[in-house]
Amino acid sequence: MAYRILILGASYGSLFGTKCLMAGHDVTLVCRTATAELINARGTEVRLKLKGDNAHRAIRSTDLPGQLDAMPPETVAPSGYDLIVLAMQEPQYLSSTIRLLLTRIAEARIPCLSLMNMPPLPYLKRIVAIDASAIEAAYANARVWDRFDPQLMTLCSPDPQAFRPADEAANVLHVGLPTNFKTAAYASPKHNAMLTTIADGIDSAQIDGLDVPVKLRVHDSLFVPFAKWAMLLTGNYRCVTAGAPISIRDAVHTDIGLSRDIYAAVESIVLRLGARREDMVAFEKYAMAAEQLTNPSSAARAIAAGALMAERVDKLVQLIGHQHGITHPAIDHTVAVINAKLARNRLCATSAYTATQSRLGGKI
Repeated sequence: MAYRILILGASYGSLFGTKCLMAGHDVTLVCRTATAELINARGTEVRLKLKGDNAHRAIRSTDLPGQLDAMPPETVAPSGYDLIVLAMQEPQYLSSTIRLLLTRIAEARIPCLSLMNMPPLPYLKRIVAIDASAIEAAYANARVWDRFDPQLMTLCSPDPQAFRPADEAANVLHVGLPTNFKTAAYASPKHNAMLTTIADGIDSAQIDGLDVPVKLRVHDSLFVPFAKWAMLLTGNYRCVTAGAPISIRDAVHTDIGLSRDIYAAVESIVLRLGARREDMVAFEKYAMAAEQLTNPSSAARAIAAGALMAERVDKLVQLIGHQHGITHPAIDHTVAVINAKLARNRLCATSAYTATQSRLGGKI
C-alpha cells in the first residue's frame, strides 16, 4: 500500500522523504517558496554512502518510484495526507504560516511523526512520569502544541547525521553518518501498521542490487527515542563554549571520563522515566561514532552565527531531571553557557535594530 506523506522541512526531511520515495510512497515537502520551486523543477538529491562504496552516491528523487512535490506552508491541505512528519527545528514552528499549518494539522487529526531532536510537548504528555506543565520553559512557545492529541503524536530519533553542503543548491543533502531512524509506536494499532508498512518498504528498497542504509525501526517502547538525549547532552550541546564552537568529536573525547559521566547521568534520567536498559545506546558505541563527527553541531553553529533561539533539549533534560531529583554540574554548566550565548545574541540584535532605527530617524 502506498501512502501520502507530508514532511515539514525540506532539509533534513528530504532524507526521510527519499527513503519513503524509494519504498513507493508519495511525498510532499513543506518549505519556502523559492526552495519549493527549485525542488519542483529539479527534484532532490541525497548523497549517501552504501556499504562497500568508497564514495557517496547521489540518490535523485526523479529516479525513484514515489512521486515528490514541494509547496509553501500556506498552500498545504493536511487532510489529503496519511502521515505528517515534523522535520523542522523546534523554534521554526513559531513562524506565523507554520503555526497556522500546525493548527490545520491538529484539527485534521492526522498522525504525526516527529523527527525533531526536541520532542513535541504532546508526545511527552504520553509519559506518565513527566509533569508536562513544569517543562514548558524549555520550549520556544509551548502553546504551539496545545491543539494536538498526544495519542496521534509519536517521536522518531533523528540519529542519521546529515547537512546541506554550503556551496550546493538547497535541494542537496549530504549524509555523513547513515544510522537508522528509531521511532516509538503510536497508541493506535492502525497507525502502527502504517509505520510497519513504511519500514518494510524501506528495508526492501535497493540500488543496483545493494542494500541502502538508513532504515526505519519501529519500537514498542516510548523511550527508545530518548536514547538520543545522552548523545546530545554529551556531544552536540557541549560544542557550544564560551568562545568558538568545537567539534562533536572534541566535545566528547577531550575529557572522555567526564563525557562518560554526563552520558550516565542522562541515562539515569531516562531510566527513571520508565525506560529499560535495552532502550539505551552504550556509551562506547556512541563515543566511537563521535570520532567521525569532526564539525560542531548544527545548534552550536547556529548559535555562533547569532541565532536568537535554538532547540533546548539541554534545558528540557535538566528540567526533567529536577523533577526526579537528578542533577549534574556539567549539565547545569551547558545550560548556563547556552542561556548566556542566546541572551547575548538577542542583545546584539536589539542593539543593531536600535542603531538602524536611530540612523533612519525611527522609520523602520
